[in-house]
Amino acid sequence: MTRLRSLAAVLLPALMAFALAACAATATGTRGGATGPADGDRFSLAPGAMVTLPGEGTLRYARLVDDSRCMPDVQCVWAGDAEVAFEWRPTRGGTDAFSLHTGKGDKSHRIGRHLLVLAGLERGVAPEAQLTLEAAP
Repeated sequence: MTRLRSLAAVLLPALMAFALAACAATATGTRGGATGPADGDRFSLAPGAMVTLPGEGTLRYARLVDDSRCMPDVQCVWAGDAEVAFEWRPTRGGTDAFSLHTGKGDKSHRIGRHLLVLAGLERGVAPEAQLTLEAAP
């Protein structure tokens, strides 16, 4: 019985960490589903998560670079800015690393035949990004 408890004490935290990592590495969207978002879709990505645009490539939310946004319920002179790093890997070609901003800086970037727009960013150490995929002009 003691040996079983020792095994459970080791395996349970590892399994919980694995489950949390799996949950964090998923993308959610309005219509995208398993095939990825389509034109006009708004979807969310957590840090480290990846989404596939069929026939075009993959987009990964690399990390939160910086977040100087004014905290909720605090009066600030400037709203601040958060910078989020992404990696676009087209089906053919090299990796395109870029950042999007909530304040000053680029809020959109062309990926394949689309324009990726940072529509919102939650707060916290690993904030989820709300993104919109639009047909590029």
